[in-house]
Amino acid sequence: MTVRDATPMDAAAIARIHVETWQAAYAGLVPDAYLAGMSIAKYERFWRELTGQRRGEIVLVATDDETGELLGFGSCGRLRDPSVGTDPPFRGEIYTLYVHPDVQDRGHGRALLTALFEELAAKGFTSVGLWMLAGNQTRFFYERMGGQAVAEREERFAGVWLPEVAYAWPDLMSWLAQVKQGQNRSKD
Repeated sequence: MTVRDATPMDAAAIARIHVETWQAAYAGLVPDAYLAGMSIAKYERFWRELTGQRRGEIVLVATDDETGELLGFGSCGRLRDPSVGTDPPFRGEIYTLYVHPDVQDRGHGRALLTALFEELAAKGFTSVGLWMLAGNQTRFFYERMGGQAVAEREERFAGVWLPEVAYAWPDLMSWLAQVKQGQNRSKD
């Protein structure tokens, strides 16, 4: 697997993963009508524009080395909504991290998360976080990755109020050092 910068040519594959992952992960958490109405074409336009503009948002993709197939993607940048308090528990934010349901639990999410963290660290961020639906089972992945639940809120989405939780990595550099140390041990 290779993690690299996304390009506008990746937009169709990103959109397919985006829609299919949402439909699998958020069933029962967001209104069924919203999930059923998700359009790959709409998201393809969105991702094509975003990957072509490069306005402060980093978008990475994970691809299969043998087939070139896109396996997942993620995006990150500066904290979008500092309303988590007067002193937010993180300054950098993971906006998206999706691995296609057919290839989950194979290390792609970890590789993408690590690469996104490395990108944020290179831009000077020392703390990172993300918001997710409180009922999303992916929270267990983020907890295994060292994320700490630091805040809660309700967000209006598709006509309903949904509970969200923020996970944070308050010391990004230590986390990255531990990952690198673990990689070095596995090479010995």
